Amino acid sequence: MNYELKNIPRHIAIIMDGNGRWAAERGKERSFGHQAGVDTVRRITSECTRLGVKYLTLYTFSTENWNRPADEIAALMGLVLTSLEDEIFMKNNVRFQVVGEIDRLPEPVRIKLQETMDHTAGNTTMTMIVALSYSSRWEITKATREIARDLRDGKISEADITEDLISQHMVTNFMPDPDLLIRTGGELRISNYLLWQIAYSELYFCDTYWPDFMEEDLHKAIESFQNRQRRYGKTEAQVEGKEE
Repeated sequence: MNYELKNIPRHIAIIMDGNGRWAAERGKERSFGHQAGVDTVRRITSECTRLGVKYLTLYTFSTENWNRPADEIAALMGLVLTSLEDEIFMKNNVRFQVVGEIDRLPEPVRIKLQETMDHTAGNTTMTMIVALSYSSRWEITKATREIARDLRDGKISEADITEDLISQHMVTNFMPDPDLLIRTGGELRISNYLLWQIAYSELYFCDTYWPDFMEEDLHKAIESFQNRQRRYGKTEAQVEGKEE
């Protein structure tokens, strides 16, 4: 590892893409790729805790994914249940959280998610967030409706509506915005993921399918992040302290 551990992203978000194509290239059903993807989640979660990442958010199932074939959805829901049986959370002292339209999920999945969140609530090394039945447009719409109700009921005024207030109404309000967003699988799009939160995130795209994404691939993404200058609208000279 050539990169400096002192500049590890605090929050890494990942779009785990390529499971289905990985399976198809091997003559297997898409569910085979999703199962292999769970193994990658275990590897990357362990490595992130070792490196000192504090938040890891994984795009697991979007609201648009409900349009997929019923058998694939059933297989994915089954994988959610079995993967949460894994002791990786306790072994790595990882707290588990979930964001999304949880009410749309099957009852056994909802119960297991809550049990896992309760079981890991005291873990402190890293928080792993699963975006499940999630889309950013759903989240922003939900936040807008909540703010509109508060405005109607006189709880807030128009002047109270700020970026901070909007962020407080996001389902992700318990975590910082991502420093680094990684997308695997070769596609160059965000796919309705954390659109509000990644305003100033560094983006990293790679061709590697998620089942083949190894620790070395994570290291490359982090190295890329560390070689960039995050300016947040300022000039390079301002960031470097050369301009008053």
